[in-house]
Amino acid sequence: MLHPKLTKLGLRIMETGNMNRTQQITLRVALVAVGCAALFGQTAVFEVASVRVSPPPAPNQRVFFGPPRGGPGTDDPGEITWTAASFVNILMTAFDLQGFQIKAPEWALTTRYDIVAKVPAGTTRPQVRVMWQNLLRDRFHLAVHRESKEFQVLELTVAKGGLKIKETDLPSTAEPFDFGAGTPKIGPNGTLEMNGTGSVVTIYPTATGANARLAAKGFTMAELAARLGGWTTHPIIDRTGLTGRYDFVLEFTPDASRLPPLPSPAPVPAADASEPGSNAASAVEQQLGLKLTEGKAMLDVLVVDSADKTPAPN
Repeated sequence: MLHPKLTKLGLRIMETGNMNRTQQITLRVALVAVGCAALFGQTAVFEVASVRVSPPPAPNQRVFFGPPRGGPGTDDPGEITWTAASFVNILMTAFDLQGFQIKAPEWALTTRYDIVAKVPAGTTRPQVRVMWQNLLRDRFHLAVHRESKEFQVLELTVAKGGLKIKETDLPSTAEPFDFGAGTPKIGPNGTLEMNGTGSVVTIYPTATGANARLAAKGFTMAELAARLGGWTTHPIIDRTGLTGRYDFVLEFTPDASRLPPLPSPAPVPAADASEPGSNAASAVEQQLGLKLTEGKAMLDVLVVDSADKTPAPN
């Protein structure tokens, strides 16, 4: 017996008497495909999911605030573990958005959750996004709507001189580095020597503001755009078309409005500031072979209408 939604689609087919048989078959296949997609959106769920509010860290305890570990495309495709994930981070992952595209309650930035989810065999990464959406709906009673808004942005493209960074030597299944377990080793010229993907931003106070170093391992261009966009005047949109993962070190001057309170300036070794005073646009082009261009873009905004701060019991 057909699902009710597919039955409704079938009734529409019966009303197309003026179509020839080929047109009816084509329409039928298309409508069934749409119906199956709608059904998948409702049924794509984790086999088991434990969601708990993260306990406050003990004094001097290291806490890993990174992305989820495991899942499709990793060495552990059947389980996803996410420690200390903020509600906004979960929304960003579920709906594939940057932080500036989400309007949520204040607690969504500070309340964190520990999640362990079992993933059905054969699940793809796009399907996992739908599973996160359904988990938010079922466990947090999330209700949202979308809006379209014009943003002043910086568009990231490949510079005329070509890319100046190389793809990472990490395997394609590499997991995010667990910063909670220890500090990565800093190699020559500030490079990260670690067995996972991730980044470290170091701020050096100066007499006029600060210099910054962004060291990344196994970063995609989208991750670079999101990470660097937290330190520039406008959010960054990836327009490079590049699909690889890269290792790089970027020295730049962050936008002053994005800086936290800083201690008194200390001398900065020359090796730690290869491009002192270089704004992000100049630094990206000179050091990475990429370009930042100011522009405007109409982008989706996800507005949280309601959500429970405490998830439903496991």
